[in-house]
Amino acid sequence: MKAIKITYWVTTSIIGLMMIYSAYAYLTQAAVAQGFVHLGFPSYFRVELAIAKLIGAILILTPLSARIKEWAYAGFTITFVSAFIAHTASGDPVSRWVMPVIFLVVLAVSYYTYNKLPKKI
Repeated sequence: MKAIKITYWVTTSIIGLMMIYSAYAYLTQAAVAQGFVHLGFPSYFRVELAIAKLIGAILILTPLSARIKEWAYAGFTITFVSAFIAHTASGDPVSRWVMPVIFLVVLAVSYYTYNKLPKKI
């Protein structure tokens, strides 16, 4: 049980920190804004996605009900799959579209171990 708890917190922390960092980068880095233009997205979408990632990171890192966490996991899953599709469709090299796949796997491990943790009644 201890290994599951450690795995959960390590993977969840990686996802949470990465989402907080990417939200920050979306709002402050010109190269990221240019990347959204390259993918064909409007600039307001970058701001919306940054806010959603920040909220999602807070939700998966804090002790909340399982139903709320499920929505955060679902949102991140959609985000990673969409990022993979957008980078692949725009002709980006493998180095660009492999990262969403890696983070999707880390998210899946976090979700799996979250469901293996003993639930408090």
